[in-house]
Amino acid sequence: MEAIHNFLTLLDSYLGSAQYFPFLLLGTGLFFTIYLGFPQVRYFKHAWNVVTGKYAKKEDKGDTTHFQALATALSGTVGTGNIGGVAFALFLGGPAALFWMWATAFFGMTTKFVEVTLSHKYRDQVEDGTMAGGPMYYMDKGLNMKWLAVIFAIATIISSFGTGNMPQVNNITVGLEDSFGIDRMLAGGVLSIILALVILGGISRIAKVTSTIVPFMSVVYIIGALAVIFYNIDNLVPSFLSVFEYAFTGSAAVGGFLGASFAYAFNRGVNRGLFSNEAGQGSAPIAHASAKTDQPVAEGMVSILEPFIDTIIICTLTGMVILSSGVWNQKFENEFQRSDMTYLTGTVSDKVDSDRKELYNLINEEETTLTNFNGSFQVIDGQPTNTGYTLLASRSIAEDVSYSIDGQPYNGSLEIVDGELTNSAVEVTGKSLVHSAKLTTIAFKQGYFGEYGQYIVSIGLLLFAFSTAIAWSYYGDRAVTYLWGSKWVNTYRVFYVGGFFWASFADTTLVWTLAAVAIVLMTIPNLFGILMLAKEMKATVKDYWKNFNPND
Repeated sequence: MEAIHNFLTLLDSYLGSAQYFPFLLLGTGLFFTIYLGFPQVRYFKHAWNVVTGKYAKKEDKGDTTHFQALATALSGTVGTGNIGGVAFALFLGGPAALFWMWATAFFGMTTKFVEVTLSHKYRDQVEDGTMAGGPMYYMDKGLNMKWLAVIFAIATIISSFGTGNMPQVNNITVGLEDSFGIDRMLAGGVLSIILALVILGGISRIAKVTSTIVPFMSVVYIIGALAVIFYNIDNLVPSFLSVFEYAFTGSAAVGGFLGASFAYAFNRGVNRGLFSNEAGQGSAPIAHASAKTDQPVAEGMVSILEPFIDTIIICTLTGMVILSSGVWNQKFENEFQRSDMTYLTGTVSDKVDSDRKELYNLINEEETTLTNFNGSFQVIDGQPTNTGYTLLASRSIAEDVSYSIDGQPYNGSLEIVDGELTNSAVEVTGKSLVHSAKLTTIAFKQGYFGEYGQYIVSIGLLLFAFSTAIAWSYYGDRAVTYLWGSKWVNTYRVFYVGGFFWASFADTTLVWTLAAVAIVLMTIPNLFGILMLAKEMKATVKDYWKNFNPND
């Protein structure tokens, strides 16, 4: 697992974590925002009219209503990115990361408008009578670039596992285990069976399920979040201001949080923003292609609402819960994951200014004098006896560390090679920063609901993330249909359910890293494609308004 994680991390350094990627993503959204005259602002009200069915016609071809298409697309975005993903962004980049999530969402509203419009325009009706669309169709028929369409479709299949499948169930089972003590493999098995039953029904069943789950759970989650925010109301304004204060300077070190540079916060915020609202990734257009309308621009306007609901509303609430409760920079007792652990040479303290500076440089991937530890140390009754090293866990100095095997205190020697513990059977626990769903779970306990707040997160994760997995199965099967025809869809579904089960007990950090890589494999071809069709997009919007009749 460690070798796979290292490979994915290296690959991600050339893709999503590379310096060019955030600029490409935001730059595309900025370009279309200016080029099309701020459609996310001008067409916002009109989008609500369309989604409520004000201009719907019974004779329009399609498989779903505007609202069902929006709910399906939202179910693909409102998931662990809103609960675990925001927490992960704040863990990596501090308050500044939230600002860049907002920026990604604002410009992403336009990006999504463009990609959905073009995908709907070039959709096809396949042999089973259903609609099939997505960026691969406009790449093929609009750009005459079959090769690019094939790349995107293959990337969509990979991303259906790395974005919509594995991270979702991973966060579900972690939350269920932490809150209810349910075995992760057992939970994964039950959920895998339910997933199989839903996705076999195709887009009709998927749309019915998601259009029920998403509105209900959104209301419950918002109530839970407000219960924490109002409980910590004195911290709300300082927390909100800190997002802007550190946006262009990077997040300062506070408590156990060692700080994040501007570049690091910017990069992580944009990446998490994309993971949350998927604007520019090309996934949502696949769901919107099923909508009943003969006006691609109208469906594109519906999609403007997605980043607004997903990121501007729900992600902001999660971020304010975590920041106002103060848990983001505190250390908590937890079991350390190997991919989050590094043993450093010498005694390093986060309470010594010179050490904090070096730790800051280390975690922000800047030049540092700190080196990885090589050697061994003794453990007696679970407690380490040697000095000369420091354990860095979850980007913080670990405290009160203990070692065990199968719940029993460990006795003996442990060897460290290049900062990594070699004995894979040993469990390491102690206090450190936490991230992902665990951090959000802890934050939701800091409100009027007290300990019961964690159950809102657990149930929210279960429903949000499960609906995301359902939506992404549809994205993947449309990609399979484009590449090889509908006869291979059931084979894809078998692998999809199998991957869902495996990820229920896999390493959390490994899964998030896989997701980060998979996202970019779709996004870059999609951004290239919509930029190539910019003139056509502008002409399509112009024709829509020229022929628009509100009474028709």
